[in-house]
Amino acid sequence: MSADHSPMGLFERYLSVWVGLCIALGVGLGLLLPDLFQMIAALEYARVNLVVAVFIWVMIYPMMVNIDFASLKDVGKKPKGLCITLVVNWLIKPFTMAALGVLFFEYVFAGLVSPQDAKEYIAGMILLGVAPCTAMVFVWSQLVKGDANYTLVQVSVNDIIMVFAFAPIAALLLGVSDIIVPWETLLLSVVLYVLIPLGAGYMTRKVLDGSQSEARISHFTAKVKPLSVMGLLATVVLLFGFQAETIVEKPLVIALIAVPLLIQSYGIFAIAYGWAYMWRVPFNTAAPAALIGTSNFFELAVAVSIGLFGLNSGAALATVVGVLVEVPVMLSLVALANKTRHHFAVDEAK
Repeated sequence: MSADHSPMGLFERYLSVWVGLCIALGVGLGLLLPDLFQMIAALEYARVNLVVAVFIWVMIYPMMVNIDFASLKDVGKKPKGLCITLVVNWLIKPFTMAALGVLFFEYVFAGLVSPQDAKEYIAGMILLGVAPCTAMVFVWSQLVKGDANYTLVQVSVNDIIMVFAFAPIAALLLGVSDIIVPWETLLLSVVLYVLIPLGAGYMTRKVLDGSQSEARISHFTAKVKPLSVMGLLATVVLLFGFQAETIVEKPLVIALIAVPLLIQSYGIFAIAYGWAYMWRVPFNTAAPAALIGTSNFFELAVAVSIGLFGLNSGAALATVVGVLVEVPVMLSLVALANKTRHHFAVDEAK
């Protein structure tokens, strides 16, 4: 049976359908079993939910096995994708998010929300814009058959820059003098979502590569690949289950916040993807670069918004809406990228 007609291939082809069903399932279960989801939500440390962390780890691990550590040294020979990622994430994305927030909540939606709520919604969106994604990027890269080695370097460099740039940029855009970065959240997320699965992938590859046979590695990754999708779907159920009551109680507010977030997501993707196309960047580098710029580090954004404005603030709600729209939006962009891959150059190293 060919890969295109395998059960896994068919499952991935209709992934957006399964995600839609999981969104509905998560909301339904969250309303029916609120105590259960509250109990799961309480299993966290430094604002990182440990159950979600396990599912994300399951998502990322198969891709980490694909990383050829011996080839990482060659990534520096192809700087264009990394340049796009860094410029979009740190010189464009935070500022366009702030501009869209002000445009919609101080002008377009001014008559629908109070001035105080508007300021907090804008603040939450800014925090999302300043927090580039660390974990889910590996999943999106895998779904577009991105270069696993290059994606790891892009994420790693982003994380290093985030340590130094997050607080100053957030403070500048929020107009506050001091941002307290929740270092525990930032560092724990990097350890859980990058270092641990990376170490597990390295050890697995070392064991499989003992016979110098790439076939063994390919066979193993094909076997564990379904774990990525199962982890993604389980994460969707949990995230929407956690916020089920908010979704039902504040549908208008969620819809209003979602509008600028959607424009930001598709706009940033268009900038990065278009730039990569004009720069003749190979698809397996171009697609992950654009997806990294679009995705957000929502754990960090949520933690900072709660620390600055409080658990029940509009800023915290805005970051939560960012969580809710991320998976459907990113899946639509993955589908767009896969449909347009033939317009891009092919990596000559492949």
